[in-house]
This record gives sequence, structure tokens and C-alpha cells, in this order.
Amino acid sequence: MKFKLTLVSLFLLFWAVAGCVNTESSKPVLYFSGIPDQNISTWSERYSILENYLTEELGVEVKGIPSKDYASVVIAFEQDQIQLGWFGGLSGVQARMLVEGSNAVAQRARDAEFQSVFVVGHSVTAESLAGLKGLTFTFGSESSTSGHLMPRHYLVESGVDPDTDFYSAPGYSGSHDKTWLLVQTGAFQAGALSEAVWDKAVAEGRADTSQVREMLRTPEYYDYNWTVRPGLDSIYGEGFESRLVSALLNIEDPEILNLFSAERFIATSNDNYDSIAQIARGVGIIK
Repeated sequence: MKFKLTLVSLFLLFWAVAGCVNTESSKPVLYFSGIPDQNISTWSERYSILENYLTEELGVEVKGIPSKDYASVVIAFEQDQIQLGWFGGLSGVQARMLVEGSNAVAQRARDAEFQSVFVVGHSVTAESLAGLKGLTFTFGSESSTSGHLMPRHYLVESGVDPDTDFYSAPGYSGSHDKTWLLVQTGAFQAGALSEAVWDKAVAEGRADTSQVREMLRTPEYYDYNWTVRPGLDSIYGEGFESRLVSALLNIEDPEILNLFSAERFIATSNDNYDSIAQIARGVGIIK
């Protein structure tokens, strides 16, 4: 009799627990990633804090996937390995070209007026882009907007052919942090990078401005953005994409904002990046 009662009790307990399970747990994990524009330790921090915030706000499990380079994030977005991506202006254009119906939905306030920074070593006297001819020079990643596309565009506008007018073929550091460090250590005489990364390195005292200095900044353009794949409402329920966008726009945690060098996030749209696409076509990066 005791045995029968125990079985009944276990049966009732099972259904009681099952009835209390959050139905959201049956939803698939939402994955995000971002271009590795800074050192990997910074990105690891971004992932863990943002995972917790979005999971709590959205009621579904959210996981960040580290990326080794810009191209891998674009490919992961195309193949639906991630549903949300933190892209630069150029990589966002590339991702949305590959996934019809995807949308840029949020950006930092500063991304509506972003700039690239040209930095030079302490012994370089140049004060203009034309003055960089004959020097060694490094871009960031080949797929970077602020570390390659826009600096290349403005160099060409100033009469400098990046492929023939430097001392040797330009380098590609792979990230903004590496660019200023390579110039600071003398590996290259000049380079170009994101204003956000440069400003933060200077403010935190990591960049030694007696060894590497800012020469000039480019005109403003649209850059970084959060882009989402289409069809999230059909997977996670009606209104989910709107909730996701709201969660991004309402980030107030200073720790998260600081990791993204942001004061706040604001709404954006695909057409803000039309000029980026046009410039990329002009220099042959996209077709």
C-alpha cells in the first residue's frame, strides 16, 4: 500500500512540476555574435553580461557566440547560426545582402556620426593624408568600415593610392586595438581605426600619446548596428522582434554601455547605410 501511494505521489509531483515549467523554455536558444573589433577579453565580458540581460528581458535563453574574424560573423548570420548580429556599417551591409528581409534595428547614438581616426608615430610630421605617402601603414580588418573602407575611401579622395603609394603594401592588423598598438610600438608609421576604440584607449591611458598621436579624423558617417534576421515572431511568438528591439534600445546598465563604448542605443534602419554600400562598391569591396 505504501508502495502504491509512493508511486501516486511521484506521479502527482511530476505533473505539478511540469505544470510550473515556463513554456518559454521550450523555445530555441536565441544566438548572437559580433565583429571582433577589440581584444577577445573585452568581447568575453560583452557576451556574459548581455546574455544575462537579454535572457531576463525576453524570457528565452540568449547565448553569445565568440567570433574569430568579421567574415565568420557574416557567414554565421547567413547560415542562421546567429539571429542577432553586432556589425560594423560594411559587415552589416554584407550580412543584409545575404539574408533578404533582415533589418538594422539599433545603433549607438555615436554611430549616426561616426568617424575614423588616422594615427601616426611620434617621429612622423605629416598633418594630411597626402603626407602619408611613402610611410608604412596599417588598416584594421579588411571588412572593417572604420578601420579600412572609410580610411581607404578618404585616402583615395586625397590622391593617395593605398596599394601603391605607401612604402610597402598596407598591413591589416585585424582589430582596432592592434592598429594603434602597432603604430605605438613602431611596427608601422601610421594607421587608421575606429574613433570609439581610440578615444577609449586614450581615456584609459593605454595608448601612450607620446609615442602615437592622432593626426586627423574623417568626415562623419553611419557605422555600427544591431541587425536581426527575419521571422523571429514565427519562432518566439507574436511581437518578439519588437520586444528584442525595445530591450536593446532600453539598455541602461552602465557596464554594458561601457563595454560597447556607448552612452545609449537608438533606433536605426537599413537605408542609413546606403552610402556605405555605395562607397564599398566604388572601391570594389562589394559588387
